[in-house]
Amino acid sequence: MAKRRSSLGFLGMFGRSGDLRQLDDALRQADLHPALVPEGVKLTIVNLMKDHWPEEPPPQAYQSVAQLCGYCVAGPEVFEQANGRERTLEAERRIEAALEAGDSFDAQIVLMTLHAKLINADVVERYGLSAE
Repeated sequence: MAKRRSSLGFLGMFGRSGDLRQLDDALRQADLHPALVPEGVKLTIVNLMKDHWPEEPPPQAYQSVAQLCGYCVAGPEVFEQANGRERTLEAERRIEAALEAGDSFDAQIVLMTLHAKLINADVVERYGLSAE
């Protein structure tokens, strides 16, 4: 079976694909406006999700990815103000686990925000991240 493709839309004639709409909604719920995330980054995220979940990513996966991405972009303080202490601690645990694992799905999301230069300077400093 051929993999489903994501679509940004074209000249208003074709709509955005469902996966990109779900990601946009999840980013809003994580208090990160989708317009702050370039379309190329969002396409990369949904493609990483397709690689991670060979069938179809479960609906809660978009929220999970958006939370991690939101933490990386907003930084700990702003993220906590919008999402609460529990979600902040969860995002921090996920980043720590990603750094230990090296090559995991969460590590790919963190690395992608780093390479796209979207990551908050406080997150880079706190975890000693660098793009080599």
